[in-house]
Amino acid sequence: MYKIAIVVSRFNSVVTEKLLDGTRARLIKLGVSEGEIAVTKVPGAVELPLVAKQYAECKKYDAVICLGAVIRGETTHYDYVCQQVSYGCQRVALDMDIPVIFGVLTTENREQAFDRLGGEHGHKGYDSADTAIEMINIMRSL
Repeated sequence: MYKIAIVVSRFNSVVTEKLLDGTRARLIKLGVSEGEIAVTKVPGAVELPLVAKQYAECKKYDAVICLGAVIRGETTHYDYVCQQVSYGCQRVALDMDIPVIFGVLTTENREQAFDRLGGEHGHKGYDSADTAIEMINIMRSL
């Protein structure tokens, strides 16, 4: 049995909702009960690590999946946002000893983002779910 928390950014919601749908569907296909999946939406990608940390601290979940979309054309501070979000997610994982999956798309444009939602580059929501389950199993085996 797995308990998974998902934190998803509302910014670029046309992309992040598809990420969320794919992640949820893949988790269920992998045997995670829908009742064992918690979802919290936050305003933007920068807010993902704080809520991921709250999920980690409560010790009820086996992994936290962070989903977002930072698209260069949408913001002038793209590099700063990408760096802070990736660092924050990594910090939570290392500080709290829980898999925190970085399911944040960092693309140059919307077309690249959609290519990662079932297009040319697969579906990153599915990949995030697969990674969460694999990391949970690795952590349990150590």
